[in-house]
Amino acid sequence: MTDRAFDPVVPAEGWHVLHLFYRVEYGQWQLLSPDDQRAAKTALTELVQEIRAAEGTQLLAFSVVTPKADLGFMLLTPDLQTANGFEKRLSLSLGPDMLTPVFSYLSMTERSEYTTTEADYAAETLEKEKGLAPGTPEHTAGLEEFRARMDKYGKDRLYPKLGNRPVICFYNMGKRRGAQQNWYRLNHAERKELMLGHARIGRQWAGKIRQLITGSTGLDDAEWGVTLFANDTFDVKGIVYEMRFDAVSAEYADFGEFYIGLQLPLDELFRRVQL
Repeated sequence: MTDRAFDPVVPAEGWHVLHLFYRVEYGQWQLLSPDDQRAAKTALTELVQEIRAAEGTQLLAFSVVTPKADLGFMLLTPDLQTANGFEKRLSLSLGPDMLTPVFSYLSMTERSEYTTTEADYAAETLEKEKGLAPGTPEHTAGLEEFRARMDKYGKDRLYPKLGNRPVICFYNMGKRRGAQQNWYRLNHAERKELMLGHARIGRQWAGKIRQLITGSTGLDDAEWGVTLFANDTFDVKGIVYEMRFDAVSAEYADFGEFYIGLQLPLDELFRRVQL
């Protein structure tokens, strides 16, 4: 009997993103013989290698700091069928009852609806700030440079390369719908103006923090997932602290629980989580 072939579930653009956090059941683990423990770690290693070799797929593995969880994975892949299959296999990778899920989050890479448009850039930056007349060589060159930059920005948002910075911070967030602060009662121009100021603070951390904002409206409990990649926790603490004073966060943002992880090679990860 062969497995049924399921139709792929691939978005028009972007990737599916899964954050997975597990607790290791050490009592069950200690019941395994040394040979069975080695076989279980080999099975997880081979599965990680298989996932990382899948087309368009990235998988990060990390040790979670604090007892909120022991082990974490971040999976990016185009097809939701593939993501679901890998997620189920990761949960059972060390054997039955060895990994207990403690938190998970599903989201998708997406473009920002508040990105500066070509018309806005031409009017505000090239013409108003730089005094360049439309149709001049300098104006045309400025537009071409803007298009190239925004094309790269869009691809980085939709198809990011995660890299290997050791510190990972993940949290989810949403915008308030209260009687006094209701983000969704603001018109688009008001929201865009606020978000442009919010983004300016984030850009001050370029080179220190890599931010990946993924959308989860209708997919999980909040509206966005935020993943920060850094070389140390000082920068994570710094950017979150500063951005919370921005009007977008101070007046309209609700934050979920924070998870901090450390990316490690698998052999070191096994030692770190005492497998």
